[in-house]
Amino acid sequence: MTTRSTFTDEEWTTVFQSPMMAGMAVMMTARSGPIQIAQEMFAVGAALAEADRNSTNPLLKALAEAVKGGEKPANLAEQPKSVEAAQALAIDNLRAAAAIVDAKLPAEEAQEFKLWLVDVSQKVAEASKEGAFLGIGGTQVTDEERAAVESVATTLGVLRA
Repeated sequence: MTTRSTFTDEEWTTVFQSPMMAGMAVMMTARSGPIQIAQEMFAVGAALAEADRNSTNPLLKALAEAVKGGEKPANLAEQPKSVEAAQALAIDNLRAAAAIVDAKLPAEEAQEFKLWLVDVSQKVAEASKEGAFLGIGGTQVTDEERAAVESVATTLGVLRA
């Protein structure tokens, strides 16, 4: 059964940060205001809580247990200096996380985890309207967000229907 001890500390850090990075890959595409950013960040936490309640995937359960136990993502060694750098950092993390789970987990469990990460990025894209004023107008999912979700899926090697 997959637990935190399945991974080295460095591997766990990469895997543990991957839901946040899946969200960040999408968040960095839009010029969101503080309310939209909060909604998008909340979507990542809500996806993890939902997985804790409804998933049988041992890695998702281990991630949820770590969060419930107070574990927080490690601070980035270097803060990205641009939106592009932040997106590249997110994609690099996801690529590394995919390689780790592919090497350490049964194929079905790894694939389910990667599909879940794509779902996290989709939920972030859908979390708030971009370009709305006082909730009026705007676009639910922008072309840039759609492209970011596809980039997450491609990076993780996940085919979407």
